[in-house]
Amino acid sequence: MLLNGRQLLEVAARDNFAVPAFNISDYSMMNAVFDACEEADAPFILAIHPDEMSHLRRSAMPAFIDRAHRSSVPTAIHWDHGASYEQALMAIQYGFTSVMIDASLLAFEENIALSTQVAEAAHAVGVSVEAELGTIGKGDSYGEAGADDIIYTNPADAVQFVERTGVDSLAVAIGTRHGLYPESLTPELRLDLLDEIDAAVSVPLVLHGGSNNPDREIADACRRGINKVNISSDIKVAYFSAMREVLSDPSMREPNAIQPACQQALTAVAIHKIELFGAAGRASSY
Repeated sequence: MLLNGRQLLEVAARDNFAVPAFNISDYSMMNAVFDACEEADAPFILAIHPDEMSHLRRSAMPAFIDRAHRSSVPTAIHWDHGASYEQALMAIQYGFTSVMIDASLLAFEENIALSTQVAEAAHAVGVSVEAELGTIGKGDSYGEAGADDIIYTNPADAVQFVERTGVDSLAVAIGTRHGLYPESLTPELRLDLLDEIDAAVSVPLVLHGGSNNPDREIADACRRGINKVNISSDIKVAYFSAMREVLSDPSMREPNAIQPACQQALTAVAIHKIELFGAAGRASSY
C-alpha cells in the first residue's frame, strides 16, 4: 500500500509510536526491508538520499513503487535530505511520495523561504514534505551531511517555522548525529528539549541519526513525540558485514549464494528497530 509521509505519520502521532525510515542503496536491501516490515506487520518509509539515488539511478524507482503498491503494509517512498527546490521537483517527477528539504544550514528566514517553496509545489500534487530545523551532528563522513557542532532546535522557532512553511513533519535536533559515533563520543539525547518541542508543535516530529544510539533513549523518544526515526548506518553495517563474511570464500559469485545471509542480517536489525519504535503490528491501524 503506497501512501505519502503525512498519511503515515498522522496515524503514528495519534497512536504514539514511530514509523521507521530505512535508507537503502540497492535492490537487495530494498527487498530485505520490505520483508522485515511485512514480517513485523509494520508501516515504514523507504528512504533514499541523493548519494544513494546516484547509485540506484532513476530506473530503479518503478520497481520500488510497484513493490510498495503490492506490499501488505503501508509504505511511503521518501527523498531524504534534498538540498534544493530543483531536487525536490526531480524527486516528485521520479515518483517519490514524500520529500525532505534540508535547508537547516541556512539562516532561519532562508530555511523558511525554501521550505515553503517546496511545500507549496509538493502539496499541489499530493506529496508530503519534511523539513529540518536545528542541525544534526556528523559522526562520520558517509552519506548524509551533518554539522560538526549540533545546534539544538529552539521550540519557539519550531512553532513559527511550522506555521509559516506548512510542512507536514519536522526533523528536530536533540543530540543525534548521522553515521557511526566515534569511540570518543557518547551520544546523549536531550529528551527534556524534545518534550518542550512536542508540547509546542502540532506536526509529527522526526529523529535523524537514529543509528548507533542507546536503545533506551531511542525508545523513550518514540514515546515522547518522535513519530519517525531514520535508520541507515545500522542496517548497512549488518548487511555489508555479512557480505564480507560470505565473500571470504573466494568461490562465492552468485547472488543467491551471497545475498540471502546479508538480507537476513539486515532483516534482524530492522525488526529490532521496528519493535523498539513501537511500530510492530501497527499496519492494521491504517
